[in-house]
Amino acid sequence: MDWKEVYFIGIGGIGMSAIARYYHRKGLKVSGYDKTPSDLTKELEKEGIAVHYTDNSLYVPKDKDHTLVVYTPAIPHDMGELVYVNSNDYTVIKRSAILGEITRGQKCLAVAGTHGKTSTSTLAAHIITAHNKGCSAFLGGISKNYNSNLIVSHEPVVVVEADEFDRSFLQLRPALAVITAMDADHLDIYGTLESYQQAFRDFAALTSEVVIKKEGLPISEKDTKARILTYSLTSKTADFHPENVHIDETGHYIYDLVYPDGVIKDVKVGTPGRFNAENSVAAAALCLCHGLEPEAVKAGIGSFKGVVRRMDFHVNKPGLAYIDDYAHHPEELASAIRSIRDIFPGRKLTAIFQPHLYTRTRDFAADFAKALSTVDKLILLDIYPAREEPIPGVTSEIIFDKVTAPEKILIKKEELMQTLENEKLDVLVSFGAGNVDRFIGPITEMLLKR
Repeated sequence: MDWKEVYFIGIGGIGMSAIARYYHRKGLKVSGYDKTPSDLTKELEKEGIAVHYTDNSLYVPKDKDHTLVVYTPAIPHDMGELVYVNSNDYTVIKRSAILGEITRGQKCLAVAGTHGKTSTSTLAAHIITAHNKGCSAFLGGISKNYNSNLIVSHEPVVVVEADEFDRSFLQLRPALAVITAMDADHLDIYGTLESYQQAFRDFAALTSEVVIKKEGLPISEKDTKARILTYSLTSKTADFHPENVHIDETGHYIYDLVYPDGVIKDVKVGTPGRFNAENSVAAAALCLCHGLEPEAVKAGIGSFKGVVRRMDFHVNKPGLAYIDDYAHHPEELASAIRSIRDIFPGRKLTAIFQPHLYTRTRDFAADFAKALSTVDKLILLDIYPAREEPIPGVTSEIIFDKVTAPEKILIKKEELMQTLENEKLDVLVSFGAGNVDRFIGPITEMLLKR
């Protein structure tokens, strides 16, 4: 079809905005709707993409024969503009399906997993790009090396974050795939852990050459025709694993990477923390299987600056640090907290957490409480609902009541800045996938004045 315009319903989403940027770069007229302005929508507008924030079908391009409409499943089915395009014979397609279409005809390197997929895919894309081999990339976060969630190259290679939400990743046909984790999530869609994990096995079955899984994940030769290789930060039996591991004074891991064809000596991870080190092993495995030279892999890992909102340092001076992180699943919280403890041993850790989704809070309240009990002080905010309606009896209190941290308070987000003004802070971290990121600037500014 000869599209002239692409219209996005939910354009401010991290995955949607990358595709919007892609079509804008290709010279098509791109516009879209989002519920609220954000730093990302402001960037899109600066790039020449029209964004509006009112649900009004008057904004939808009128040439329906030459307009492609892309929507995110996070948008409610009864949203006015979505109803309008569906009832007026527009070509309407989900974000996941259009990403599948874009990647067809290219060598697709996909990274899936309950957590770690954004950092791992962004690092892999950087390693390949920095080596000048080149790739395009559709990322689930803003790469600090490229200040974007999109990389465009003429090379027929594309790195994608493979999102399991709404079974989106089953639209992809990867040549090489990484699977980082299969801990239960999105049970509002999958229902059970078994159904959730089966989706990852289905994803592995769609992979043609190599599946690189974290050692121990329940995927076997009967699930895929692809070769299965393993990686681990700690196990010596994995195909890709580090040896002679040590951590420098700034929390950066340095190790020798053992892989099936040899050893890469003295790999220094460009971003601090334990899970960044683990993700670097996964990204290295992907790039080595793609055919990159060992020294290029080492150099790319070392020059990686990280991803916005992934172990993101905003203040780091003697006696005071502030980190922001996207963690919104119990395993992610536990891993991030361990990493911060590694970097700042013996210091008082205060954590702000904004739960994301009523269903996730309901399903994992005890696990959230267990992870958050490992901080010294918890500042717990109300649930960010995103696409969901309230569920009776599900509030942040069901987490709060189970937390055993030495200190804890439950507040509304409107009270956060005043609360922090009066806190004696040492190491502060904000966690969550909702709108807690709107406080990063004010918190940073306040702390830098101290």
